[in-house]
Amino acid sequence: MAKEEAVSMDIDDKKNDHQINPKFSINVLQLLKSAQMQHGLRHGDYTRYRRYCTARLRRLYKSLKFTHGQGKYNKKAITESTVTEVRYLHVLLYTAERAWSHAMEKRQLPNGPAPCQRIYLIGRLRKAVKWATLFAQLCAVKGDSRTSLEAEAYASFMKGTLLFELEQNWDTALMNFKSARAVYEQLGKYGDIENQVLCRERVQELDPNINYCSIKAGKSNIKTSELADMGQMEGPALDLFKAKLEAVMDEARSQQAASMTEFNWLGHRFPVANAKTRVSILKAQELEKDLHGSAAVPAEKKVVMYDKIFAAYHEARSCIRKDLVNAGDTENVKDDLSGLDKAVSAVLGQRTIERNQLLVSIAKSKFSRNRDDKVEKATKPEGLVRLFDLLIQNTSDLSDLVTSRRDSTPEEVAFAEEFALKNQVFRAERCFYLAKSYSLAGKRAEAYVLYGRARSLAESTLQKLKAMSSFDKDMIQDLEVLYNNSRSNICIEHAAGIMEEEKAPGMLAKGVSSISLTEDGKKVEKFLLENLDVYEPSVADPNTKGVPHIEPFPPAFQSVPRNPIVLDIAFNSIEFPSLDSRMKKEKKGLISRFWG
Repeated sequence: MAKEEAVSMDIDDKKNDHQINPKFSINVLQLLKSAQMQHGLRHGDYTRYRRYCTARLRRLYKSLKFTHGQGKYNKKAITESTVTEVRYLHVLLYTAERAWSHAMEKRQLPNGPAPCQRIYLIGRLRKAVKWATLFAQLCAVKGDSRTSLEAEAYASFMKGTLLFELEQNWDTALMNFKSARAVYEQLGKYGDIENQVLCRERVQELDPNINYCSIKAGKSNIKTSELADMGQMEGPALDLFKAKLEAVMDEARSQQAASMTEFNWLGHRFPVANAKTRVSILKAQELEKDLHGSAAVPAEKKVVMYDKIFAAYHEARSCIRKDLVNAGDTENVKDDLSGLDKAVSAVLGQRTIERNQLLVSIAKSKFSRNRDDKVEKATKPEGLVRLFDLLIQNTSDLSDLVTSRRDSTPEEVAFAEEFALKNQVFRAERCFYLAKSYSLAGKRAEAYVLYGRARSLAESTLQKLKAMSSFDKDMIQDLEVLYNNSRSNICIEHAAGIMEEEKAPGMLAKGVSSISLTEDGKKVEKFLLENLDVYEPSVADPNTKGVPHIEPFPPAFQSVPRNPIVLDIAFNSIEFPSLDSRMKKEKKGLISRFWG
């Protein structure tokens, strides 16, 4: 009996201890992901996320009454005895996130962090590791088993990130990333669907970091091209890896650029002496290979790749123009640099046209799909007209650039003729979609004329294209489709115009017949104030479109009494008596009496 009583007392003590010190639960990954996606990291804006973490900490300190004093700063440490609420653990978590986001903000500077900024960056990462480690230690005591496990994975990720940036102890960084990956891999097997998806995404984000550390530690033979494929993934955990990968790719390009001496364009060979220019051109050419080499790349990612190509070519042009300024009076060098600038500008113009054509194809697919699907937001033909305006301007500028010299080569003449024909194609497409916009506005005559113009432009351009030996077959096919669509739409607009003209007299007669000079046929609207003795609901009947009105507004004019207007016309005829006798006379002196 005594043993049973002792056991029961021990169980009761454990229950009471568990009730006094409850275990806190935090879904760390889900909490961080929602905060990051809602406050800037969806678009890589670390400044906005850091400000959110600062504001969140301010609210937590104020709600916990855990402020550090006003005026003089009094540091208050968070220890095991301090953590009486789960919000104290949130303070540690968001402090680590603030330090990490500040470091990543410095990492994303345009030309990379300067030496002093890199020292500050590493200091912020050390702070993030410090707070993440403290968060994991307190979660091990105050949190449940899942929270403790997620906190350990978070701390391991922060430690691996610090070593990754320091570029030392690759084995330790690899071990930390692998331990974090193992935790998320196991957690991805349990819980709800949302948590499983988040854990699997985290595992995929950690894989490139693990592979990179394995290469640096000499434990893997993965090629740089495979790492570049991993760099196409998205996620906050991959931003540091992408920065390192870009540095590796720049180093490889610099080594490859040493062998690049010329830039070929339309039969011309332009020497490239500047190393920065060579690296920028090589970067753009690699992106072009990736863009055209894989057909499975989505259209949205292709647009992003085009933006990177533009940035690389613009950087090359700026280097070339700096060299032109510093060239001095050497005519040969100036001619070579001018030709190189023209060639790079022409290639940039070609890629701009390709990107705008990609945007046109995306808009066309949405335009044709939205006619059947009413859920998506409709693509208006005016948007396509604007894109074709840009394409017409791009082709005109490119043709003018190529034919700017007097002694143009046959290759340059053929190149200019090709884009002049493309200009005609874009004009025909523009006429077609401009006619579409007029047709949707109900302007049949304008649409009919524009469809006819698009048809004639398509027909004349088709004849020129078919006369050429080598040209884009897809463009010929698109022009044939445009010709047939213009022809069918001409017939449709003609028929619709005749039908509307035939129906116009009947509609006019019907409208005139419904006109009444009296208000007998007008529907009398009832207001709530006129039927106070009858219950009316606050909402209208389901069959009526309008809402019930309380009182007519603005109120109608009413006749009100007014005082009569009196015109005093006798005033001008009255002769008033003279008052001179009553006026005070001025006294005069002795001299004034004689001399007046």
